[in-house]
Amino acid sequence: MSIDGELQTGRQAFERHAWREAFDLLNAADASRGLPPEDLEALAEAAWWTGRLADCIAARERAYAIYVERGDRRGAARVALELSHDYEDKRAEAISQAWHNRAQRLLEEEPEAREHGYLARARMRVAFREDDLERALELARRELDIGMRFGDRNLQALGLHDQGGVLIAMGRVAEGTALIDEATVAAVGGEIDPYPTAAIYCNTIAACRDMADYRRAADWTEAAKRWCERQAIAGFPGMCRVYRAEIMRLRGTWSEAEQEARRACSELMEFNLSYAAAALYEVGEIRFRVGDLPAAEEAFRQAHELGHEPQPGLSLLRLAEGKVDAALTLIRRALVDEPRDRRARARLLPAMVEIALAARDLESARAAAEELEAIADTYKTAALMASASCARGTVQLTEGDPAAAARSLRRGLELWRDVDVPYEMARTRLLLCAAYQAAGDAEAAILELETAHSAFERLGAVPDARRAAELLERATDAAAPGAAAVRLTQTFMFTDIVRSTNLVEAIGDDAWADLLRWHDETLRTLFARHGGTEVDHAGDGFFVAFDTPAAAVDCAVAIQRTLVEHRRTQGFSPQVRIGLHAVEATRRGTRYQGKGVHQAARIAALADAGQIVASLDTARAAPSRFPMSEPRTMTLKGIAEPIQVVQIDWR
Repeated sequence: MSIDGELQTGRQAFERHAWREAFDLLNAADASRGLPPEDLEALAEAAWWTGRLADCIAARERAYAIYVERGDRRGAARVALELSHDYEDKRAEAISQAWHNRAQRLLEEEPEAREHGYLARARMRVAFREDDLERALELARRELDIGMRFGDRNLQALGLHDQGGVLIAMGRVAEGTALIDEATVAAVGGEIDPYPTAAIYCNTIAACRDMADYRRAADWTEAAKRWCERQAIAGFPGMCRVYRAEIMRLRGTWSEAEQEARRACSELMEFNLSYAAAALYEVGEIRFRVGDLPAAEEAFRQAHELGHEPQPGLSLLRLAEGKVDAALTLIRRALVDEPRDRRARARLLPAMVEIALAARDLESARAAAEELEAIADTYKTAALMASASCARGTVQLTEGDPAAAARSLRRGLELWRDVDVPYEMARTRLLLCAAYQAAGDAEAAILELETAHSAFERLGAVPDARRAAELLERATDAAAPGAAAVRLTQTFMFTDIVRSTNLVEAIGDDAWADLLRWHDETLRTLFARHGGTEVDHAGDGFFVAFDTPAAAVDCAVAIQRTLVEHRRTQGFSPQVRIGLHAVEATRRGTRYQGKGVHQAARIAALADAGQIVASLDTARAAPSRFPMSEPRTMTLKGIAEPIQVVQIDWR
């Protein structure tokens, strides 16, 4: 291909957003004869979209120099603003500020043009970071005004979005959300260029996340992911991946969330250090929850080195280590450093309540709970209101009012259920158990403990599961002091509905409640028919014990066949996965304890929709009426010894 043909084809690839092709062709044309500044800008943008920040910066710096040599002050200022943003992503603050200052000087004596709108946006971002919200709002309005007067649709959409973000930060939530939605419609509709589209997607997700509107954040994260995949972009998805990892963590899929966060960190370390640091923080949160405190501390340390505040994770880690004074110092310092951003403070205040109560500082805990309630009342998202209700309930419990505490905690649990965050639900159940115990309701306390313990087991929250098991043993002994512990062999079954969150979103809360009621009644009928004893029922899953492997296998097959038949005749039924494991365990009253129970729960987690997975010994002990797959050796989460499992072919 000739040099001219290479350049023309590269320009065409750029126009259709074929970023990798555009980069390769424009880079080759540049190497052959050099490019004019307009094409260097295109090369830089193609490099940005494919994660080549160093190449992007090099091309822009050359474009800037040519614009200056030509006397094109507006072109030079435009590129200088882009370079300022690039160096900001690299955490090179001094260089970033120097490019910002150059852009400002270049435009000082120029007649007002669209570039002044982008300068206003850059200054708005500085004011926003410095918590000068009135100034930020003024600059965002100027940004929009210039975009309107010069017919720049990109600047118009960004100006609307930026105003919305500032208004939300000011507490004018409805007004700000409406502007963000309007700008996002323009991005979704393809009315603006790729970079502003990406910025609006990213900032919309951030705004939802900052308000703890996790359901909306999840929706926009998936929309952004689909858009990135259509664009074949390498750099930007890593940024989306950080948000996706946080949503996955909250929804309880910790292994997948950690993989997503680590992948994001790998993609972003040379591209955007702020997001790479946020990914490391997510890794720390997950490692902390599974009980790997050294790895959690290392991830928090690395996030801190890259400029990300490692709180509240690090302070809660210190609390878990028994270092209450250190934890209190850390969380207080974090709150002092975050004096105005109420959404950022809302992420810290629940930890402040927990740590202050551990330090016997009831006054500080009460003040933190009251502040959290005020923030929740402003933003009115379910997660913030849940967090505030639980903080209030915890304080009320310490104040000696278990009845009021139980009311607050039940409200918090209900709200957490709406958000679909199983770890927070399980922790709330532990608090609710304490409130019931303080009120003398032992039976209700045990019920909450059993459900919490089951949830922690499913999540792989090892320290929490251990604590719940200890509390449950003490509570059971206190409720039935004469109940003896019995060792016996049972076949344990764990079931749950696959992708229930997506199903709820697809059919709505009312239809979900009806479907869940039918599911529970159907499975309980089959358990009874095959001699199974229901041990626990949490959310959309069951824990059932059978006397023999044959009975458990027959019941599991009956469940899957019943669901398929209902799907065939009625058009729909939920997809269920089932795990089976025959093992010796300790029974005390109606509860079962021991490593074998944990193994059974982990085996169920290996199954996919419509599958029955069993330990090899369990399947072999049942009649061979159903074929089974070749054995595979698996290492189960939290279990040192590997185990062989098979899939039972019930079809």
